[in-house]
Amino acid sequence: MKFDQFQFLLNNAFQENEGEGPPPIKYQNVPVERLHPLVLAYVGDAYFTLYVRTTLLAYEQNKVRVLHTLDSKIVSATMQAVAYQSLENQLTEQEMSIVKRGRNAKSTVPKSATVAEYRNSTGFEALLGYLYLGKNYERLSELVEKAFAVIAREMTKTAKNSGEKK
Repeated sequence: MKFDQFQFLLNNAFQENEGEGPPPIKYQNVPVERLHPLVLAYVGDAYFTLYVRTTLLAYEQNKVRVLHTLDSKIVSATMQAVAYQSLENQLTEQEMSIVKRGRNAKSTVPKSATVAEYRNSTGFEALLGYLYLGKNYERLSELVEKAFAVIAREMTKTAKNSGEKK
């Protein structure tokens, strides 16, 4: 990120403020449909990460390193792409439209995933961000629960197969 962009955001978000409250809000009531798909993905990624982390607490509460390692694998682009492909036929037309916007957004692909995996995961995250910001919590919960189950099955299958090869 360029320093000028960072400084601009910092100045806008934390400008000097009269009184004791938070700084004035620049954007209010922006329709979620108008947000850039990468902004939706940014929020969707945060939501999915928080969901995964809190869900994992039902299984382990002491070993933070183990929790972090597992949650990193679950929220990876590769696993999110697996979840998306499993859920794709259950999405509405409007949801597919959001996924396509996210999938087609220009972004840098990390070395940890293929281009297809990264694009699909970005589309999936954009959908989650769209549902969260649109306050469609029931549908959001339904999709993340299904995604978590799909990923858990995939990771179990992968671990089982790698154990058999030894």
